[in-house]
Amino acid sequence: MSKVKWATGAVLVVCGSALVACQSDPTTAPVASSGPSTSASATASEAVPASPSPSSSTSGPSTPAASTDPVLSGKREVTIVRVQATEGGIALDGELMEVDDNSGRQLFVPTPLGGDTYLIKAYGRVDYHPANDEPACWQVYNPGNSGPLTVEGAVCDNNNPAQRFTITASGKRAYALSNRSAFLQYSPTRGIILEEVGDAPLRSTFRFVDNGPARRPAGG
Repeated sequence: MSKVKWATGAVLVVCGSALVACQSDPTTAPVASSGPSTSASATASEAVPASPSPSSSTSGPSTPAASTDPVLSGKREVTIVRVQATEGGIALDGELMEVDDNSGRQLFVPTPLGGDTYLIKAYGRVDYHPANDEPACWQVYNPGNSGPLTVEGAVCDNNNPAQRFTITASGKRAYALSNRSAFLQYSPTRGIILEEVGDAPLRSTFRFVDNGPARRPAGG
């Protein structure tokens, strides 16, 4: 059984085995999961963005992610932690959220699609169960109401714009993640969301922690 390495603090936890029910249509209802039900949100291009905090001190993205970084090669499994968090990491448990336990899928493979665009595949813990070795991909989901959008798990499709995420360097060993100009951000009331920030600095950037070679089938 593999161990998940989170870069914030001295946290060392075992990857969760919760399975993510995938969906390919970003306009359908959120997918139920076997893990804890925690509310999180995200933004697509057609949504009204939430207003960012003008007092943020985090710098925005500046340059494309380095293609030589092993964690962005599509050949490594990583955990994803928010630089500004004190503990825990990102998990896909029905939808994307920040957790400090072993719930959901916490191992990810950012898979290059060209330039600074990636498909982000989520895996369950390594226990040789075929369901955990089958990836679910991040996909922006529109709830169709005034609430913010979420990132949920879906069947991987590199031609789907809602699954094509941009990863850009934003400070030392930190990255900004976005989809069609909406950036992955943390909200104290809404959790992990996507929102357009305009000229305001980002509140949240992320670090990828290497957890070893990507398993088979890494290509989904």
